[in-house]
Amino acid sequence: MANKARGLNAGKRLKDRRKSYRWHKKWYTRRMLNLKAKSDPLEGAPQAKGIVLEKTQIEAKQPNSAMRKCVKVQLIKNGRKVTAFAPGDGAIKLINEHDEVIIECIGGKMGRAKGDLSGIRWQVIKINDQSLDALLKGIIEKGRR
Repeated sequence: MANKARGLNAGKRLKDRRKSYRWHKKWYTRRMLNLKAKSDPLEGAPQAKGIVLEKTQIEAKQPNSAMRKCVKVQLIKNGRKVTAFAPGDGAIKLINEHDEVIIECIGGKMGRAKGDLSGIRWQVIKINDQSLDALLKGIIEKGRR
């Protein structure tokens, strides 16, 4: 490979060289081509509203052996179906089919799944416009729709 330009008038070539090498970096490419928003079911938004289609259980990865409680959700904004984790002890009992839930990113590394949940990137934070955390702590009761 040729050495980089040196000398008094090398500035333009050095700048162009650096610009072209930035495309070798994964995160630069993703940002420039807007790849996250294109592939993300939430379309780049931090949270999204959806309708619960069914309740499911997903087996935790090794070495844990638990059935993690999840819900299949169809997003209102684009109709895509995603699986969201229901965090908290007994949270799945508060969620019924056809409930309106708000989901957010679960916060795994590089926007992926977290912990022993394989392939689950979202979690439920609200049910019928009521905080799941407050419902679990008993601060409020679940309203009827």
